[in-house]
Amino acid sequence: MTLPSHEADARDPRPLHARIAADLREEILSGELAAGAKLPSTAQLKDRFDASNATIQKAVHLLKDEGLAVGRAGAAVTVRETRQRTVRPADSLTPTTTGEVYPWLAHAVNRPSSVRSTVLSVEEVPVCGDVAEALGAAHGTAVRRRQLITIDGEPAELVASYYPLDIARGTALAEPRRIRGGTPTLLTELGFPPRRSVDRVSARVATQEQYTALRLPGELPVLRTLRTVYGDGGRPVEVTVMVKAGHLYELRYEFTAEA
Repeated sequence: MTLPSHEADARDPRPLHARIAADLREEILSGELAAGAKLPSTAQLKDRFDASNATIQKAVHLLKDEGLAVGRAGAAVTVRETRQRTVRPADSLTPTTTGEVYPWLAHAVNRPSSVRSTVLSVEEVPVCGDVAEALGAAHGTAVRRRQLITIDGEPAELVASYYPLDIARGTALAEPRRIRGGTPTLLTELGFPPRRSVDRVSARVATQEQYTALRLPGELPVLRTLRTVYGDGGRPVEVTVMVKAGHLYELRYEFTAEA
């Protein structure tokens, strides 16, 4: 239900065009406005939100900037076909020999071949905060691999993975190049097979680096996942921080009740 603008003003201090975009965004992401469907006309939206033509156009422009809607002059604005991708983190421990980039992410797109990984840096760095806590390496150092994942040439995820020195030094983990088959495959080959993964997911305000690298529009939140991968004996063998545009992805977790 949409509140009359004068009532919404008292409860939501955002500009009217931002509030309109928020309502339409929810309808797009929930599927109420299906992929490929036309957005309501300007006249319909003006009547619904008691707003001016210029305000409606600003709201629709926001949705276009966010990659949720597409349109051109003289044509109806429609919901983008790939408005939101579903990622299944349970796929993260699956080794592969096909050379796929992050199989758990590739499975979320129609053409896995469209997924690319660019290595930004590989170096030994001090670790602190939640990464150090997850690695069990307070005041320690780890090998960090930073990558940018793109889909169809558009930035999708900023990734920073950390590895204990005694595992990574002298291996491909410490080299500035892509790892064919992904790190689960390599860790297994090195004698540290991933056994269990724990995710901590939170919504954050984007840092300057994240905002720029992911080409984020406006002030939408990012989805941050801190993933700790454990090997034999419960030892952490990898800690990864993954950041995605919060409005373009959802995470799907499946649970089975124990008998």
